[in-house]
Amino acid sequence: MRIGLGYDIHATEVGNEVVLGGLSIAAPFALKGHSDADVLIHAITDALLGALALGDIGTFFPDTSTKNKNRDSSEFLLFAKNKITEQNYVLVNLDCNIICEQPKIGLHRESIQKNLAKLLEVNIDQISIKGKTKEKLDAVGKQKAIEVHAIALLSKLS
Repeated sequence: MRIGLGYDIHATEVGNEVVLGGLSIAAPFALKGHSDADVLIHAITDALLGALALGDIGTFFPDTSTKNKNRDSSEFLLFAKNKITEQNYVLVNLDCNIICEQPKIGLHRESIQKNLAKLLEVNIDQISIKGKTKEKLDAVGKQKAIEVHAIALLSKLS
């Protein structure tokens, strides 16, 4: 068994939707980023790569590369999924905390879980998505950022 921890944070900017788990979700702002700024997929990708001791998302998809400008973060996740398969592992489960005041994650939890399960080719019950707030404290609480913590557990195939 291998475990990986992922973390990401993206600042907000003017806009009216965010991308979380590969889905566009209405919000009172957008997220800044070199790619599509999918803070959830970035944290999950880091957790998966970390479980395999391969570094982080920036190792493979640097934000200094024009090739990654506005790129769909689902491609990063599929890259990590392929690395899991190449090393003869399977995903046991993901546990993710999306920390933000808006959008309200509970309204989108099931859709996000379904999309991630489809991308990763796992069952929906292997993916936990939880919404947390900062009770209006710090940058996240003041809606100046969204942060995500993700933990992935992998198991070696026999």
